[in-house]
Amino acid sequence: MNEQFERFLVRAESLVARIEAILPQALVAPNWDTAVAFRYRKRSNNHGTLEPVRHIGATKLNDLKEIDVQKEKIERNTKQFVEGKSANNVLLTGARGTGKSSLIKACLNEYSHLGLRLIEVDKADLVDLPDIVDVVSDRPEKFIVYCDDLSFEEGEPGYKALKSILDGSIAAASPNVLIYATSNRRHLLPEYMKENLTYQHTEDGEVHPGEGVEEKISLSERFGLWVSFYPFNQEEYLAIVAQWLKFFGVDIEKTPEARPQSLVWALERGSRSGRVAYQFARDFAGRV
Repeated sequence: MNEQFERFLVRAESLVARIEAILPQALVAPNWDTAVAFRYRKRSNNHGTLEPVRHIGATKLNDLKEIDVQKEKIERNTKQFVEGKSANNVLLTGARGTGKSSLIKACLNEYSHLGLRLIEVDKADLVDLPDIVDVVSDRPEKFIVYCDDLSFEEGEPGYKALKSILDGSIAAASPNVLIYATSNRRHLLPEYMKENLTYQHTEDGEVHPGEGVEEKISLSERFGLWVSFYPFNQEEYLAIVAQWLKFFGVDIEKTPEARPQSLVWALERGSRSGRVAYQFARDFAGRV
């Protein structure tokens, strides 16, 4: 009888362990001393973890050219945040490859020694934002929760979670957390021609957007700071190429040789973005 009971206990413990493995578990804080940037990841068992990012790009603020106005706004806001002053959540929007993500990483490199930390979260995992905020709320560091290439389709769950965290939840936002997001869409949700029909006109000619349009605008409005990026002209593109060639250690005497090649490189890709300039400089530096 005792043997049967012991076998039953072993099987019961095994069953309990399997059940516990699939049940939701509280997010566990990582060792914050291992890195200055972390990535939130969902495992196959649906448990979220904060994984340290071992290697971060070495981009500095001075490496980023032709976006001085945008750089000034982002750096000022980030510096205020690190110094414990009031600062805003930030939405960086505009043309692809113009330095939106690079600017955020450069700010991390600039201020990490003062306690700035970054947590990258995919838009699919934004539903777990409250858990992430709870884990870091008592830490002395300042955390930027970073979401790259943010946009939503109708009904995605992360939309409401982000909207609530930004401004609207009954709980006050943690003073050591800001949201920095990049997007090619200024309003973050797709807009359709038929929605223009919902606009209302008063007798004096004033225009009021319909409820559907208001909903799409409301998320963007919850970001306190909007920073827009624009495509580069040829002169700006060449200046960025020259900067990246210098970054990769190419002799300045090689710059005239690189200029026409960089233009052909951009023509083949149909873009004069900062990303294209960076990719050309890497290739050219490797060749020479």
